[in-house]
Amino acid sequence: MSTSENSSGGGTVEYIQHHLTNLCVGDCDPVTHKATGFWAWHLDTLFFSIVLGALIVAVSWRLGKNLSAEAPGGFQNFVESIIEFVSSQVKDTFPGHNPLIAPLALTIFLWVWLMNFMDLIPVDLLPVIAGLFGINYLKVVPTTDLSTTFAMSLTVFILIVYYNIKIKGVGGYLKMFLFHPFGKFLVPVNIVMTLIEELAKPLSLGLRLFGNLFAGELVFLLIALIGGTLATGLAALFWLPLQVVLDLGWLIFHLLIITLQAFIFMVLTIVYLGMAHVEDH
Repeated sequence: MSTSENSSGGGTVEYIQHHLTNLCVGDCDPVTHKATGFWAWHLDTLFFSIVLGALIVAVSWRLGKNLSAEAPGGFQNFVESIIEFVSSQVKDTFPGHNPLIAPLALTIFLWVWLMNFMDLIPVDLLPVIAGLFGINYLKVVPTTDLSTTFAMSLTVFILIVYYNIKIKGVGGYLKMFLFHPFGKFLVPVNIVMTLIEELAKPLSLGLRLFGNLFAGELVFLLIALIGGTLATGLAALFWLPLQVVLDLGWLIFHLLIITLQAFIFMVLTIVYLGMAHVEDH
């Protein structure tokens, strides 16, 4: 649905709500198209997440087949610089050695960055194309869906619990709840404080990424509305150039945001898993 059509037909609120509504199937409200139960599937989120993940796998496989130590190409040098960057973050942040951490960190950084990058595609482009095929709702940025960010953060949290138990043992993990941070004389307080601390890890990971990307998408929608609600008649001579300038400026700034958010998610994952590998917590 184009900006002008939506603005004239239903107003700015409907336009924004339309673009912020996922393609939902299963336990979904037939009017609002919002999830109403556990078995609600956001097909657009699943589609773009899987496609971008498959893109990483395909490019990595193709690059691995054409590696050249003697005369590396520009793309190989670029990928190697990313790998070295992630590797240096792991070496500086993670104590000890675990062969899972560096590949996990690289996967998180690339996958989150690609999902965030979808926010830089013009907001009406893919929904209009989808509308030609009878798809009325399409939310193209997976990280603006809480289901995505919390799924990733919960996966990290499961790894945190797993390595806490593996490194410290069941007894050592329970002692962390009983005697941290105030010692044996305040066990009830320790349990509450440590439980809050542990639960804050997946919450902070998921909400930080979601909040920043959701806000960025909302700004793009508000800028797009300038061309639909204000740019009529002679006013277009002023509002349309302003829309282009604002869109370009926010795009450049948002490129930094999406990279920073992918970096933060990666680094916090390394830090949290590093804490799980330290026996004396």
